[in-house]
Amino acid sequence: MSTPVTANKLPSIRTDGTRFVDDSGRAIRLRGVCLGGWLNMENFITGYAGNESLMRSTVRTAIGADRADRFFERLLTRFFDADDAAFLGRSGFNVARIAINYRHLESDDKPFEIIEDGFRHLDRAIELLARQGIYSIIDLHALPGSQNHHWHSDNLTHVAAFWQYRHFQDRVVNMWQAIATRYRDNTAVAGYNLINEPADETGELVGPVYQRIFDAVREIDADHTIYLDGNTYATDFSAFDEAWDNTVYVLHDYVAAGLGRGTGYPGTTDGVYIDRDYVEQKFLQRSEFARRTGTPLLVGEFGPIYTGDEVQDRQRRQILDDQLEIYRRYDVSWTLWMYKDLGRQGLVSVKPESPYQQRFGDFVAKKRRLSVDQWGSDGEGPKDITGPVQELIAREFPNFDPYPWGRFDWVRTMLLNLLIAQPMASEYADLMKGLDDSELDALADSFGFDQCQVRQSLLDQLQNG
Repeated sequence: MSTPVTANKLPSIRTDGTRFVDDSGRAIRLRGVCLGGWLNMENFITGYAGNESLMRSTVRTAIGADRADRFFERLLTRFFDADDAAFLGRSGFNVARIAINYRHLESDDKPFEIIEDGFRHLDRAIELLARQGIYSIIDLHALPGSQNHHWHSDNLTHVAAFWQYRHFQDRVVNMWQAIATRYRDNTAVAGYNLINEPADETGELVGPVYQRIFDAVREIDADHTIYLDGNTYATDFSAFDEAWDNTVYVLHDYVAAGLGRGTGYPGTTDGVYIDRDYVEQKFLQRSEFARRTGTPLLVGEFGPIYTGDEVQDRQRRQILDDQLEIYRRYDVSWTLWMYKDLGRQGLVSVKPESPYQQRFGDFVAKKRRLSVDQWGSDGEGPKDITGPVQELIAREFPNFDPYPWGRFDWVRTMLLNLLIAQPMASEYADLMKGLDDSELDALADSFGFDQCQVRQSLLDQLQNG
């Protein structure tokens, strides 16, 4: 079992009615970022195709296991270090939600055996953030079996098998007990986000599974706040009847007009007219349970995707301004998705002239052309291929409306995010062949803060939020 870890002392925080308070009773409004694409890698963030475990395996095949391990270790070290924590501190943020893949803590061939060394980078981040007065929320972002249908749960398929097999659920209970044991005395940890964006199609399993994990954590740690994402990607809280003690019901509040399709903002996206009033209506719908039960409001993820087109990006900055105004008015805590990437969405991004961008720029452009990454794409890619398939499914199966996002998303996932993305994973790995250690190091070092740029307009907006 993991050894308890302590960090620089910060006042403990917990819930008190609708507020977060520290151990002196002072109210705290949490405002910060998600550290995504790091301990749980995502394709649009670091540039590969498909899902993380596929990418790692193809890179290992291409350059050898030892050199692949060396590259990924350096990438993880440089992606988030003291300079990043210092930037977040001087920017005025007080929380970071750290997304982690279960594979750091356990391997599929040795289930229930906790990997002690897998905590190393998480420990380091919590300590670095604490030195800047920033709390950490530990977010289990990818679970064994995959708790939702898409790439960000490291899902190689489109099946959320976590809900189908007790074995996977038992492993997560064991992992959370190890996490709770390790951090129960660490006041720099603001709490535990048990499952990122669960997607239980039946709606009948998510509540009991949450209860099991919650009870298992409370056996170890009675004090830390627990964060529960709603079902269907943190939007549906019908699984809960009443609020649990020191628990936050986390909503994710993405606005469709800011993600990839549509005529603009205000304007029509997927047949729905979206303006500022609609944005507030969706927030109120998603936060209804928390407001009704008098628990703190936390938006765990939100934020538009930027295109490089000034007109579109101006509209997307307006979406964010509208959201932040709503959050101020309702006293909402928030963690922006996300901190660092290749320039699609992050507060900080890898510079275009960096070795990594130079090496993989054409590959990333090809992914965008083919809509291989689901996040931020139009979902159509090569329309001469996808259009007829979409029309075929709609014509032959007019009542087909699969969970969670319907026919269009289901088809795009099958065609673009699986069928085309998976061979592209090998293409990504092939771009590393023939590089010497210094060249691989330069690729990893591209993600260091000193080789990145800040999206100043976004920082300005967040500092006023």
